[in-house]
Amino acid sequence: MKSFIPVLAMCIIVCSADNADAQNYSNLLQDRTLHQWMLPDGKAVEKGWGFDPDGALHLVGKGENILTQCEYQNFDLWFDFKISEKGNSGIKYRVQKYGSSWLGPEYQIQDDAAFPKQLAKHNTASLYDLVEKSSPIFERRYLPLNEWSTGRIIVQNNRIRHWMNGNLIIDEHTESQHFNDAVFASKFKNTAGFGKNCSGRIMLTDHGSEVWYRNVYIRSLNGCAMVP
Repeated sequence: MKSFIPVLAMCIIVCSADNADAQNYSNLLQDRTLHQWMLPDGKAVEKGWGFDPDGALHLVGKGENILTQCEYQNFDLWFDFKISEKGNSGIKYRVQKYGSSWLGPEYQIQDDAAFPKQLAKHNTASLYDLVEKSSPIFERRYLPLNEWSTGRIIVQNNRIRHWMNGNLIIDEHTESQHFNDAVFASKFKNTAGFGKNCSGRIMLTDHGSEVWYRNVYIRSLNGCAMVP
């Protein structure tokens, strides 16, 4: 198995997600490369994911999930995203390996209009399979296809927040009884300690759909721990 080359521990970021202060954020798609990312087995990303002429990262085919080489504890992550018709994707964070699976809380991204009867906790910007959108202005509002939206995730100790297009959608505490009950009622109920770890990788998921990302910027709120 090829080993991956660690990125510098300081992981410096720039940030529509392009609004953030360039001096405080690191660009996870720096120079239109995936040098800061790896496959689950530690190998370099060589297929499936690529860059469009406009610089957007585009999952065009089977490319597997990709993870940051860097682990983050507390962080502020901005990103623009666009999903294909009937598409499904998402961004997981504080991802760790549980048995043979890489798992973590997820900012869900999908074509909600294609799945009108699904659970609300599976809609875009939800905390996937755990907590649905809390903002009434986003109730049953579908994302327009082929248009960019801006997401933001802030994780600070046991507090998780999701934004979409400037609106706070999720505000959850992982030590709360509400979160514990949500995990027990989810597909993660048999995963001991799910969502309780204090650090992990960022993951872009491959669920077999075309998806685009750009302006992916992260600011570590308390440093970045490198894991070989």
